[in-house]
Amino acid sequence: MVTQKEPRRKLALVIGIGKYDHCEELQNPENDANGMSDALKSIGFLVTKKLDLKRAEMKHVVIDFEESIEPDDMVLFYFAGHGIQWEDQNYLISKDTPNLNGEALNKSAINAQHILDSLSDHNPYVIIFLLDCCRKYHLRNPEVDARDPDASGSQSVGLKAMSKAGSLIAFACAPGTIAIEGKGQRNGLFTKHLLEHIKTENEDIQMILRDVAKGVKQESKSKQIPFVSASLLERDIYLCSQQTKRPHKPESGQ
Repeated sequence: MVTQKEPRRKLALVIGIGKYDHCEELQNPENDANGMSDALKSIGFLVTKKLDLKRAEMKHVVIDFEESIEPDDMVLFYFAGHGIQWEDQNYLISKDTPNLNGEALNKSAINAQHILDSLSDHNPYVIIFLLDCCRKYHLRNPEVDARDPDASGSQSVGLKAMSKAGSLIAFACAPGTIAIEGKGQRNGLFTKHLLEHIKTENEDIQMILRDVAKGVKQESKSKQIPFVSASLLERDIYLCSQQTKRPHKPESGQ
């Protein structure tokens, strides 16, 4: 008798930060994180959701999540909030990050590539890395802007491409460009279209993200186009995998 293999575990860490101490608040990330968490739970993910984390809190949350990963798990990381590139590195901005430029980011923000590398160290089946954080940023303190023009939000140029073997990284917009803040809408544009497609059954994640990109491009009139960097080692990565039921065959004589 053949023993049926246990389904692969699916783990997700979802973080949304909209209430910032030192830069412009964002209205969408809390809704984005809540929506993603609910959607992922509905398709079998074990979800850890956190909102408005300070840097120390975020570091601990990420470490706890990393340590929960077992070999062959499907792992998904989602972040909505402010992000910035500095010297070819992408940084996720925590609630209490005091300034958004220069070498200070190494100690005041979270390096996105470091998270990706650490997740990979636990030998998951695949890593899906979703970043909805390529928005312009604005420091709240005008005196800081006056002293340091480079700290102005107008200098933000989005995030750079990332890669890691066995992973798929999706950005809200192309490298060096800025995502549209969904003012007046419940969700940011990228997450809005993710939520429309992410629960599609038996659909490869790359196909899902192509549908997302198409929807974002059309709704933004080509002002925003999501970007995907894939270094996958496995085929047919389904976030929602359902067995197709065979049609009932009536017995003879019926």
